[in-house]
Amino acid sequence: MPNISLAPRVVNLKPSVTIAFMNRAKAMKAQGLDVLSFAAGEPDFDTPRAIKDSAIEALLAGQTKYMPTLGDPETRRVIAEKFTKENGIPGLTADHITIGSGGKHSLYVLCHVLFDFPKAGQPQQECVLPVPAWVSYAPLVELAGGKIVEVPTTVKTGFKASAEQIKAAITPRTRMVILNSPSNPCGTMYSPDELKAIAKVCAEAAATIAPDLVILSDELYEKIVYGGIAHFSIGSDPSVAERTITLNGLSKAYGMTGWRVGYTAMPGEFGKKFTNAMSTLQGQMSTNITSFVYPAIRTALTKCSADVEMMRKAFAARADVINARLSKVPKVVNAKATGAFYAFPDVSAYFGTTSKGGKPINSALDMCNALLDEALVAFVPGEDFGGCGKNHVRISFACSEDQINKGMDRFEKFLAELK
Repeated sequence: MPNISLAPRVVNLKPSVTIAFMNRAKAMKAQGLDVLSFAAGEPDFDTPRAIKDSAIEALLAGQTKYMPTLGDPETRRVIAEKFTKENGIPGLTADHITIGSGGKHSLYVLCHVLFDFPKAGQPQQECVLPVPAWVSYAPLVELAGGKIVEVPTTVKTGFKASAEQIKAAITPRTRMVILNSPSNPCGTMYSPDELKAIAKVCAEAAATIAPDLVILSDELYEKIVYGGIAHFSIGSDPSVAERTITLNGLSKAYGMTGWRVGYTAMPGEFGKKFTNAMSTLQGQMSTNITSFVYPAIRTALTKCSADVEMMRKAFAARADVINARLSKVPKVVNAKATGAFYAFPDVSAYFGTTSKGGKPINSALDMCNALLDEALVAFVPGEDFGGCGKNHVRISFACSEDQINKGMDRFEKFLAELK
């Protein structure tokens, strides 16, 4: 075998723990095991028929050629109008919109547009990130040359960072502040007042010590809310509107995970500069997304509100079930799910025990491995989400109420048998 090496940045890159447990659960099910998986952040609903029909019609009509890198003008205009009318983000046109191959791809591109590796003698650019947070934020920022500055949160605060915490974390090296509401993995969300307070400290910091500060607001779960908290886009706040990139897509609210559609919006003159830079980099990577998907995007955003509301109500009912069940599990501490489709309970009271099958439970990873092997229930361990995540497990309730109840029955039995 030749002595050939791989790039260290890839060798040292952690695989996604979410995908790892999802794939393991699928493999076990393929072997005929009765696995109940709560690992994937994927709605169990099919894509609405009108969206499918739009793509099929475009495909049959011959819309199969290259398109402009960031999407055709009509689709970008529809997205701009959505952000203007629904999110209240001012000053948007089609020229402020990017369309990429899923939210994760858009995030990868924007990180490389904004961050760079420091030259000799220069400080490393920083990204302020409340944790626990989605597992891909930190790796993608670091791949682009940035440094993560964690802002710790707890289950008692609903996993939300305060404006004072954000202010304390910002330095002259701060390039980006990432906010995710509703949250993956936490299933909680910031109130409008909390986000306005964060906008104020970011605006003040940008005017004094951090002139290059940009806010990234990940709002992929914006339509999946049910806890009485109104969704608020921080990019609608005039004080930070032209410093905020709003990231969104069709995966979660429209049941379109496999379609790979993500998009960003950033108003103002810098917003156009940012969008052009996204186009340049994406043009050297993937160019446009699949050509016949563009009409489906327009249909989703303009004609499928009833389908989205049907799914939202189903997630709300499931949230009621999981919140009620977790509140009754001895020694488990849970923040009530109010958005997205995740619960993120603290299970650390059970560390230091041994499973019925003889496996030591000293971490969330230990618990999830034993739970899958012995009870055939797949949760995601919280270590890779950062901060207090090491004491938690993520439970995706994007599945039927019947599966939720069966899974919780097995989980409670598993915990009761720990010694």
